[in-house]
Amino acid sequence: MSTPDLPTINPERTALLAMDFQNGIVPLAPDADALVERVKGAIADVRAAGGTIGYVRVAFTEDDWAAVPETNKAFAAVAGAKMLHHEDPVTQIDERITPEDGDIVVRKIRFGSVSTTDLHEQLSERGIDTLILTGISTSGVVLSTLIDTADRDYRVLVLTDGVADSDPETHRVLIDKVFPSRAHLLDSTQLHDLLRSA
Repeated sequence: MSTPDLPTINPERTALLAMDFQNGIVPLAPDADALVERVKGAIADVRAAGGTIGYVRVAFTEDDWAAVPETNKAFAAVAGAKMLHHEDPVTQIDERITPEDGDIVVRKIRFGSVSTTDLHEQLSERGIDTLILTGISTSGVVLSTLIDTADRDYRVLVLTDGVADSDPETHRVLIDKVFPSRAHLLDSTQLHDLLRSA
């Protein structure tokens, strides 16, 4: 993919977000093992350059379930079925990309990474102004987080081979038609080169 308009980034002001790479969600992604390996490599590249790694997972407590109103089309069903309990193994981050000391880790209770967490505050405290988004799914956490963080004036990059969706056509439309107006698109090889030149 050709992306001649990639910005110059300062790794110390950059965070890669690994979103919803948890045990119950990773198997739903097409070619899941290869996806995780690409994200693992991107995490290593960002770490080596001095950037921040953030992890986002979706999981609920009893109080969280109780607070979901019936008006919420997607999450009322999750709450009603008492799915994704925060201590359940399915909500834990895939061990192949386990967080390390100093990483940001947040637990969300909606699609996006920001609206129900303190992620924005943690990023602001570290002086982060640039985000690299990876996640499952493109039409869920990635879309919601991209729109929210772009509205908060972050420089947003989407790692095109680090996001996946169970619906290939939805994934294609978002990558080709929707995301380019809000974010810079690059793949893991381009990210590696961008960080080396930073």
